[in-house]
Parts: sequence; structure tokens; C-alpha cells
Amino acid sequence: MAQSDKPVIWTVSISRLFTLFRDISPEFSARASISAINLGFDAAVEAIRERLKTERCDAIVSAGSNGAYLKQHLPVPVIVAAPGGFDIMQALARARQLSQRIGLIYYRNTFPALDSLAQSFGMQIEQRSYVTAEDARAACLALKADGISVVVGAGLITDIAAECGMTCIFIYSNDAVRRAFTDAIELTRIRDQPQNMPLPVAGSLNVRHTLNDILGTSPVMEQVRETITLFGRSKATVMIQGESGTGKEMAAQAIHHEYTLFHKHKRTKRAAPFVAVNCGAIPESLLEAELFGYEEGAFTGSRRGGRAGLFEAADGGTLFLDEIGEMPVSLQTRLLRVLEDRAIVRIGGYKPITVDVRVICATHNDLDNRVAAGTFRADLFYRLGVLRLQLPALRDRGADILLLTEKLLKLAFAELDLPLHRGHLQQILACSDFFYHYHWPGNARELRNLMERVALYCSAYPDKIITESLLLKLSPERRMVIAPAPVTDLPPEPVNTATATEAVARFRGDRRAAADWLGISRTTLWRRLKQEQNTSS
Repeated sequence: MAQSDKPVIWTVSISRLFTLFRDISPEFSARASISAINLGFDAAVEAIRERLKTERCDAIVSAGSNGAYLKQHLPVPVIVAAPGGFDIMQALARARQLSQRIGLIYYRNTFPALDSLAQSFGMQIEQRSYVTAEDARAACLALKADGISVVVGAGLITDIAAECGMTCIFIYSNDAVRRAFTDAIELTRIRDQPQNMPLPVAGSLNVRHTLNDILGTSPVMEQVRETITLFGRSKATVMIQGESGTGKEMAAQAIHHEYTLFHKHKRTKRAAPFVAVNCGAIPESLLEAELFGYEEGAFTGSRRGGRAGLFEAADGGTLFLDEIGEMPVSLQTRLLRVLEDRAIVRIGGYKPITVDVRVICATHNDLDNRVAAGTFRADLFYRLGVLRLQLPALRDRGADILLLTEKLLKLAFAELDLPLHRGHLQQILACSDFFYHYHWPGNARELRNLMERVALYCSAYPDKIITESLLLKLSPERRMVIAPAPVTDLPPEPVNTATATEAVARFRGDRRAAADWLGISRTTLWRRLKQEQNTSS
């Protein structure tokens, strides 16, 4: 790609974020021309307006209060980098190594959900929000007056905290910056796309999951894999049903992948796309335009040249309609027509556009009841459900729970760039009762969240033993459950009758873990070991 053909992106930041932007930008040099501006607020706006008189800029990447200010005062699209939830947790874990009392200062928002998590980790988190630099300074001074010496925040906060004699943990990660650069490049690409080309959806055209990612040795999961393989031979519509967190999109991607493998001889040079859309996450007024596209001038604010919809983007591949039960009734009629005619008409247009798209839908709702209640069209229900796949809840998968626990724990440690010590894995697998005797309403998603907390806890307290009491402490969702239900088809574990010698062997000589597992003190464990040695001799 010629230099002039690349998107031109300016990063606008100060302090530590300027350095982070500069360090990450070379990774994207082949896809965009990125230059850095080390200014903020009014000074940045003035400098950028002057440069725009003679220079081209397709998008600006900034962050926090500076990014919000630029967005209001510049004619160029501004992508505001934002830390993810895991970024915040990582920063808090690093802060916890310095102090039990931590201040979190964030632009405009606080995070009430952190309160329960803080209790689980034995932290005291005082949260403050700010809009202006004066607000940020006042927040730092207030926390300092309250005896807090360690704060978590963005670049502005790090500078102010240093001036106040406080330690600040930077909240932004490399991945947060990479996401912002990717969004900026994707924005310019979509904007410049010709009218006659379908609109790709960032990160959704290629599948991330295949049949190999459908883990489990239980009979129900063996049946699921067999069904996915079978459905991969057909192009009929598929309806996937299951509780939230059971992996419906993963199953949809696996079906798509199996289809491409089975029909490999029919494939063209262009890989079959997989496009996903959550019908419950997009307002009704926008969902129609997202699915079917629109012509230029179809409505106020429509893009010049019009825009292709997701059906056109998925041409030759699969369109995954997640939470199909949330689709408005008015759109259900249009969707039925598309399935019958294999053609769409853009909003504001009249010409049918033929599409070759396989539709896979998913829902956690009982659509049979919705059809009976008249809130979901019966004809669409039967048209979508030519093939049906029911995903089992985690509580119905028996010993698969521990298999998934091990997998998700390894992934959580990998996300933190930390090795998973064998001792930690053995300790968590020894807590089988904790995993088996719970109904897991959030299914695999809830289990994944717990493993991420465990990994974060271990990063802050590497010498701590993982016990059932600790896992319960890290499970605020579970503590709210009054009467947990045992896993079906799995007999309850017998009372722990293991000898002290067996317990120590189980944990490879770790007497503290063995004592915790037996529910006794280390003194009692030592006494039992002596008794068993005397008995055996």
C-alpha cells in the first residue's frame, strides 16, 4: 500500500499516555500513518485546527478528559481509548501490592461493581470522578487528606499524584491502545468504502472458535459435537437454544467452520464470512439499517453513497443473529421475507439485492412460549428452526466442570502474562465440592469470571493457598444464592475420610494445603501424621 493510501491518524495526548501511544504506534505502521501530538485541551485544539489547513487527518486517537474535549471541538472523528474491565483489575492488583487502601480516580464515572470485588480481595477502594483538571487535583488532595497514598488513574492523574507526593498506577494497558488504533483504522476504511461493496464488521468476518474449542467429555457434550458436525453438512437455518453463558456463539462459529471444511471444494478464493449481530443490543430504529443497509438520502444523517447492511456483508457465508427473541415484531416480517426470497432491499431503495447467506440464530428465551403468546411470529419460528441445537447448562455436564475450570484458569493466568504454578492448579482442583454442588446460573461465563478473579488474587498473593472458603469469598454471585442445587447426574462426594498421609501426598508435600483440604489445623495434621507413622511401623 502506498504511503498516501494509508489512513492518517494523529494521537493527541500528554504525560504517560503520550509515551504509550508512541510505543504502540510502530505495530500499525503498515496499516496507517500515525504521528503524535504532545498537547492537550485548548492547546491541542488550536494546533490541530492550524495543521488541518494544510494537512490531512482521517482520525484522532486520544483518551479520557482530553479525548472528550477534542471530540466536542474538532471536525475530525476522535476515537477515545478506554481501559477495559480487566485493565482496571490489573491496575488495582498492582496497587494492592503497595497498599491495602487505594484511590481510583476516573473520568466522569465510578464503578459500583468494584465494591464487592474489593471486599473479596481485602482491599479498600475509594473512588472519585473528575471532569476538569481542577476536579482531578481536588480528588487527589481529598484522598491524600484521608490517608491514601496510592491511586489508580490515567496520565493526568499520574502527573497530579506525583505533584502531591502520591504513588499512581497507570490504568491504561497496551491492549487498550491497540483497540483504539484498530477502531480508528476500521472507521476510516468503512467511511471510504465504495457503495457497491458490502460492509465488513470489525472482528467478525473470521471465526475464532472451531469444534476443537467445544470442550467436554460428558455424554451431552459428545452429542453436541456430533450435532455440530452433522449440521456442518447442511446449509439449512439453525436455531441454537441455551441459557446465558452456555456458548451459543461459539457453537454457531463451529457450525460455520465445519460447513466451510465439508464444502471446501465449493469455496472460492474469498473465505466465507461469519458476521454476528446481537438483536437485543441495537435499538429498533437502527437494527433495520444494520441488517438491510440503506441508500443515500434514505433518512437524515445517512452516509453519502449509502451503506451495505450485514446481510450483504455475510454474502457467501453465515449471518449469526444472537438473541433473536429480542427482535421487534415489525422486523420479523422483513426477516421472513429475506429467508424466503434470498434477497434484500435497502432502506430507501427499490432494487432487490440477491444474497447467499446461511442464517444461524440463538436465544436464551423459550421461543415456543413466545410463539404461543403471540410475541414471536410462528412462521418465522419454524423457518428459523429447521435445525435445532440445545446447549446444556454447566450444571448438567458433570465432570466437565473441572475440565473447564482448568482450561479457564490457564487462560486467565495467560492474560496476566503469569505462569500457572502446578500447586495452584492442584489446590483448585482439590476443591471439587465447591464446583460440583452449585447450579452455576451464569454457566461457563460465570466460571470464567471466577477464574479471572482467582488469577488476579494469586498475582497479588502468590503464597496464599486456594481453598473453598477463598473461592466463596471471590464469588459474590454465589453468596447471594440461598439454596444452591447440586449438579445433576453426579452423586455427592462422600465425607472426607482421607488420611493425613494421603492428603499430604495429594498436595505433593504442601502441608498447609493438605490441612485446609482436610478442614483441620496444621498442628492437628502433624499429630495425625505422627500417629499414622507409628501405626504403620
